[in-house]
Amino acid sequence: GDALFSVMREHFKEFPIVVEDLGDIDEPVRELVRAVGAPGMRVLLFAFNGDANSEHLPIHYDANVICYTGTHDTNTLLGWWSEADEPTRNHVCRFLGIGGDDIVWDLIRAAMASVAPWAVIPVQDLLALGSEARMNVPGTLKGNWSWRLPGCELPASVAHRLRDLSDLYGRSVSR
Repeated sequence: GDALFSVMREHFKEFPIVVEDLGDIDEPVRELVRAVGAPGMRVLLFAFNGDANSEHLPIHYDANVICYTGTHDTNTLLGWWSEADEPTRNHVCRFLGIGGDDIVWDLIRAAMASVAPWAVIPVQDLLALGSEARMNVPGTLKGNWSWRLPGCELPASVAHRLRDLSDLYGRSVSR
């Protein structure tokens, strides 16, 4: 419980942690997360299940969450979209007010535009890669953790697009 975090606060000036509050979380865990004050995780890929009350929808974020487009355990945005059924695709398009022809960057924009103080976008999503670039498939023993970034840096077009959104939504880091 909170005793561990109290000891950690005594020994460290800064205690920057993120709570992985995904899955089936009960009220005692939610209370602990609030007491600790650490930000929780919200994943856009979990938002579009048809439930307008989903805590993963950006309209329900607060200033103590981190928005992820996806995680190491989810498909890439493009892979997820390719496998999504028509009702899910329609929900995403209606929610975001888009046509769906640039879905990866539309979802990245939604993460960047959210009120979450931090937005985490896996490089596979920045590159608009499909399921072949997925990092991990939970419950499988082979083929995980083998994806590597091709080349040493992002293509200039991707870097410019990310910089533009970072500037637009006040997420640029001062140099």
